[in-house]
Amino acid sequence: MTPRIKNEEQYQALLRKVNELMDVVNEDTPKNDSNFVALDLLADLVEEYEIHHYPIAKPTLVDALKLSMYEMGLTQKALSEMLGVSTSRVSEYLTGKSEPTLKVARAICQQLHIDANIILGA
Repeated sequence: MTPRIKNEEQYQALLRKVNELMDVVNEDTPKNDSNFVALDLLADLVEEYEIHHYPIAKPTLVDALKLSMYEMGLTQKALSEMLGVSTSRVSEYLTGKSEPTLKVARAICQQLHIDANIILGA
């Protein structure tokens, strides 16, 4: 039987312990060190709990576009020029009112390095 975190209180306690162990364990710590072993086991338990109780949603095209624009320092005008569409069309993409054509989706993928699965909503 695999041990599991039973409730939020246990999760918080183990999370504190993981953080304490991360201050002690580093890349030079031997893998048979008791702190390393404890960190490895507790981190797995915490990860399993987080996956079940705090799932991370897949990013939307809107989220990915806004993040890429921020990271690349692009304005809507600059993005529209990069993609070969009007600024109003970019505005529609950013509000979710419109989806890009296949040609524009390909440009988004290549120019902004956004995964095709995000662009296609897969």
